[in-house]
Amino acid sequence: MSDMIPAPANSLRVSQADDDLHLISLWLHGKSDHAQSAYMRDVERFVDFVDLPLAEVKLKHFWEWADDLKARGYKPSTQARKLAAVKSLFSFGHRIGYLMYNVGAAVTVPSIPDKLAERILPEDDIQRILDSATNLRNRVLLRLFYASGARVSELASLYWGALLERGLHNGQPVGQITLLGKGDKTRTIRLPPGTWASLEQLREKAAEHGYAQRRHPVFRSQKGGSLSRQQIWRIVRRAAKAAGLTQNVSPHWLRHAHASHALDNGAPAHLVKDSLGHKSLTTTSKYAHARPHDSSSLYLND
Repeated sequence: MSDMIPAPANSLRVSQADDDLHLISLWLHGKSDHAQSAYMRDVERFVDFVDLPLAEVKLKHFWEWADDLKARGYKPSTQARKLAAVKSLFSFGHRIGYLMYNVGAAVTVPSIPDKLAERILPEDDIQRILDSATNLRNRVLLRLFYASGARVSELASLYWGALLERGLHNGQPVGQITLLGKGDKTRTIRLPPGTWASLEQLREKAAEHGYAQRRHPVFRSQKGGSLSRQQIWRIVRRAAKAAGLTQNVSPHWLRHAHASHALDNGAPAHLVKDSLGHKSLTTTSKYAHARPHDSSSLYLND
């Protein structure tokens, strides 16, 4: 890629990047490994398509790439993600003085239908998924996904030292986990007694084989490291299929269910926001709107 992104033309603006590659590295700094890989792939494909230094990219090149994405049959959501990634790079480059113009600002991304309601499973379906796992590790993984509302990357990187017992609740031991989320921000989740008990059971089994030290992963693969994102996705997919669900259920559906069910059962929106690591209440409120208990339509003569 280094020979495909040469330095930009001279500019009178004071730039904080030396060339295109330096700009991209500055833009990616602080993002998670997963986000960096995804963004880098999108930017590489854009650069391969336009075959120009970033400073020479014009609006027409953006539109040509957008048309190409559509012609290749990418879903609107995928088109929007790829365009948003490159738009973000151009905005950043303009903001730090590297690019004279932010041509990406004039590019609109495809509108994406809000299908959140379709991805929120009823509590009975969630329970069937949790009960369908065939081994202890997978059962605990599924249960913790739902109980914590965690992201895949957060449970993939969870280690035993991030678990802490927090006394009793109604006479039963309870504890908490500390998750490493987006932007390397941590948040602590208090777990209900049943989920904590299942984690302790998994820890006891891991300890029998010497795998329960502080830095050992909670969800260990057969090779000894942490489960990969792909392995976790397969575990959730298999559990959903075994539970009789026909939808293409992903781990994020369990996060959706956590948010929706907690709000349905009276949890304060700000508490759900903090537990899930949302940036704002606007994101959390989408779950309430996705499954409204009331609607103006109910006040019409039907």
